[in-house]
Amino acid sequence: MAPDDEVCLCFRITRRKLENFVRLNRPKVPSQLSECGGAGTGCGWCVPFLKQIFRRSDGEAALTSAEYALRRA
Repeated sequence: MAPDDEVCLCFRITRRKLENFVRLNRPKVPSQLSECGGAGTGCGWCVPFLKQIFRRSDGEAALTSAEYALRRA
């Protein structure tokens, strides 16, 4: 997944914006990513990806572009 791909489709929030939010604000739980433009509070489809971005801040492997596109289809 490219940095400028939208993760939250409802509020058009990109991966780059979410990763910067995590880096700068150091949320304690994944649900705090909703403070980044409301991510995850619309349809909820992106919540698993928000959790992954949160976990990755601790060094976990990234979701590939192909995997993300397949899941969005």
